[in-house]
Amino acid sequence: MISILRGSVISQETDGIIVDVNGIGFHVLVPLPLRDQLESGENVYLYTRLIVREEAWILCGFETKEGREVFDLLLSVNGIGPRLAMSILSTLTPDTIRRAVYNEQAVVFSRVPGIGSKTAQKIVLHLQDRMPAAEGLAPLSKISEVDTEVLAALTALGYSLVEAQSALQYIPRETPQDVETRLRIALQYFSTP
Repeated sequence: MISILRGSVISQETDGIIVDVNGIGFHVLVPLPLRDQLESGENVYLYTRLIVREEAWILCGFETKEGREVFDLLLSVNGIGPRLAMSILSTLTPDTIRRAVYNEQAVVFSRVPGIGSKTAQKIVLHLQDRMPAAEGLAPLSKISEVDTEVLAALTALGYSLVEAQSALQYIPRETPQDVETRLRIALQYFSTP
């Protein structure tokens, strides 16, 4: 079992990176935000999980132990394979996943490409008893229907779920509860320096 990988990045691939470890190049699936921040020649230290399948061996890498633990938990959900679990971790942070499970907000998972509402609900139900709540985990406030529409509009425009949630938090509390006004203010978040 390969648990940790230390080496230098040779190149970025569409789904991960190639890491040179003493002359051997390992193709490692990593969350897209991590892939995008790494550059060729940069040293990297990854917590990894090797998944052995009949047709392929898949090596997945994470910046933190927590990322690997959340990945393992996602794999325990029926119907979630390594690529879909990696897609979830490319869209949502481990903390966001933990909060969504804690608050039973399946809608957060349904924003991930490839996950429908049934699968999102299945993830929340499966992980409720398995995912320990982190100390100091602040519950997410329940998202109103208007803000859910604003969130959907922002993700449809190409913003990640994390970016869209940050834009929602930017909207002042006293803003009227209509989609157009709230969306306009949320979009201003992306134009502020």
